[in-house]
Amino acid sequence: MSGHVSPKSTYYAIFGSLMVLTGLTVGASMVNLGSLNFPVAISIAIIKATLVILFFMHVKYSSRLTKMIVGVSFFFLAIMFGLTLTDYMSRGWYTSPRGSTGAGTQVGISVNSPSRTAVAPAKAADDQSTSPK
Repeated sequence: MSGHVSPKSTYYAIFGSLMVLTGLTVGASMVNLGSLNFPVAISIAIIKATLVILFFMHVKYSSRLTKMIVGVSFFFLAIMFGLTLTDYMSRGWYTSPRGSTGAGTQVGISVNSPSRTAVAPAKAADDQSTSPK
């Protein structure tokens, strides 16, 4: 099976790009971007994954069938992430009295819930009859 042979300079350029993007990821993690932290980090990760898939996995020079299989795989991965995200976002948020918040925690309060104070064990009926009054 002979395929496309890329020059070493291409691999060195992709490696250098990955190193620069990794440095950019580290730099972005040290800067407080507010609500943009996640979108910036995920964008850099997607660019890095694309470079690895196209060049190191040789998808760029593969047949149309291989490219279609990769595309369909990402399509179904996106569906799975989307379904997981809809499940996660539809759950209720519980805030405990101490202030911590947990995703999807459903807590019911029952009438017979144990209290935080220690309760002495009850004595047996015959022990109470022999005790002095």
